[in-house]
Amino acid sequence: MSHTPLEPGGLPRGARLAVDVGMARIGLAASDPDGLVATPVETVPRVLEVGTLVTADVRRIVEVAADRFAAVVYVGLPRHLSGAEGAATADARAFAARLVAALGAAGEGAEVRLVDERMTTVSAHQALYASGRKGRKHRSVIDQAAAVIILQSALDAERASGMRAGELVEATVHDTHG
Repeated sequence: MSHTPLEPGGLPRGARLAVDVGMARIGLAASDPDGLVATPVETVPRVLEVGTLVTADVRRIVEVAADRFAAVVYVGLPRHLSGAEGAATADARAFAARLVAALGAAGEGAEVRLVDERMTTVSAHQALYASGRKGRKHRSVIDQAAAVIILQSALDAERASGMRAGELVEATVHDTHG
């Protein structure tokens, strides 16, 4: 019987990734295997190919998850301030579903979970501005900074509850025959 080592809070050990899905870029952040600290990883160009399940951006996230032995990939869910869902929310849900399928196809066991990301980009802009980075220099790192905020929030929620944060994205079977 295999035994997965547990963190002090009772969750299985393993790095966590966070994904901030934008229309042009995707920010990635990762934690250490104990889920203590979120750090920026990279910004991946977004690929908007219709009808393609595993695009280059999804493939890159699967590679990072594999390289880091990720236990969970948190995908930011951009809701309106009221909590309502819009087009960006639907896009993030669809991206998360494609990520689940690609992770499964690659034999990676990482869960994909959606977490509320309201205000993360605003917070990231404020933090970067406060650190002395101005306008154009933000663009290259803003998505990573937003992913760090998403991940740190999820890690804090894990520690507070002893459970994974957010909403589990289930694998779905797609009928590809029209």
